Amino acid sequence: MFQNRFEVIDAHCHIYPEKIARKAAESVGAFYSEPPACGGTLEELIQRGTEAGIDRFVVQSVATAPKQVASINRFIAEEVAANPARLIGFGTLHPESVDQKGELEALLSLGLKGVKLHPDIQGFCIDDPRCLKIYELCAEAELPILMHTGDCRYDMSNPNRLIPILKEYPSLTVIGAHFGGWSIWERASLELADQENLIVDCSSSLCYIPIEASREIIRRYGAERVLFGTDFPLHAPENEMRLFEALALEDWENQLILGGNVKKLLKI
Repeated sequence: MFQNRFEVIDAHCHIYPEKIARKAAESVGAFYSEPPACGGTLEELIQRGTEAGIDRFVVQSVATAPKQVASINRFIAEEVAANPARLIGFGTLHPESVDQKGELEALLSLGLKGVKLHPDIQGFCIDDPRCLKIYELCAEAELPILMHTGDCRYDMSNPNRLIPILKEYPSLTVIGAHFGGWSIWERASLELADQENLIVDCSSSLCYIPIEASREIIRRYGAERVLFGTDFPLHAPENEMRLFEALALEDWENQLILGGNVKKLLKI
């Protein structure tokens, strides 16, 4: 295990209030046609993550309607405040909100360190004009956007839509989840590798891709542009750690991917 060798930060975790956690986790699993490995509570994340050797967790959720933005952001902020040594919080926004600036300012006031968007679940295309204000505001505030990217079933967050946004907002940092293209991993990495303001995470990827292909994708982007993530509760932290260890990367690559990169990005 990497425990005690590197500080490990899971840069992609979803948590939900206990009373709705199981239902929310199952809903996400249904979207991916895969039952969730975990139940979606913070307690389970910390327990299983700690046993897997993970030190800290970037936690978030997404608003499927504008009315959910404020309550989700408060929930995440409250959990972070109660567990400041273990948690880093990302808020959420929605392109249909009538006061995106006000909601971003509220997110910042809560101490949240980034924004999570899931175009395919929230129901918008990355390049939808309604989203442009979000990108502008996040770029101005130097807030990274952790964005679900890629899906062979849809064309909401694929590279053809992402690349123009990255070029239009060069000061915006996007973390492209799932190696920049869930279910289109190889193609996405080939198309996105030269986009300098794109970072990627390895969540919901390592269990589907052969070891050699995963290693090649990481090195195509460069270890300095890759974050470790589990996508809890869809995948179990212990399994994702084992898969990452199986890549047998160099120590300097492990140090960056497992924690160094996210600490630099979030200035922590």
